[in-house]
Amino acid sequence: MTTNTPKEQPSFLEAKAKLEWYCAYQERCMQEVEKKLADWGFYGEQTDNLIADLIVNNFLNEERYASAYVSGKVRIKKWGRIKIKLNLKQKKISEYSTKKAFKEIDEDEYLENINTLATKKFEIVKGKNKWDKKAKVQRFLISKGYENELIYEVLNELFHES
Repeated sequence: MTTNTPKEQPSFLEAKAKLEWYCAYQERCMQEVEKKLADWGFYGEQTDNLIADLIVNNFLNEERYASAYVSGKVRIKKWGRIKIKLNLKQKKISEYSTKKAFKEIDEDEYLENINTLATKKFEIVKGKNKWDKKAKVQRFLISKGYENELIYEVLNELFHES
């Protein structure tokens, strides 16, 4: 018979060391760090002091986080700007950091992503007719977070070829 005992709150120095490792392992945003601290039972001034220490020692950097997040979502997940922006907003990343990270997006890679996604989806999607398939591909690209004007251009090009 085992009992679930709550974990003891780490000391300030233990929490500091754990957070430094947590942030060094992967870029984190302040919201993720605050959640981790709340899980450990830290609130108020203790949380503020730990976060300030992480920022001063460059373990926590919003611009660097936004840049890494945008880069990963474009390159790996092939997300569009709209979805990325909404997710960064949910993570309470500033408009300034978001705009700065968006400037780093390679426009050729971005356009290649949407074209590749549209072509692959068009090949596998089933539809009653050409317009039904086009609507399904359009909904898919919207769900990936691409801009309407760009979707329109890509679909017109794709459906003129087919």
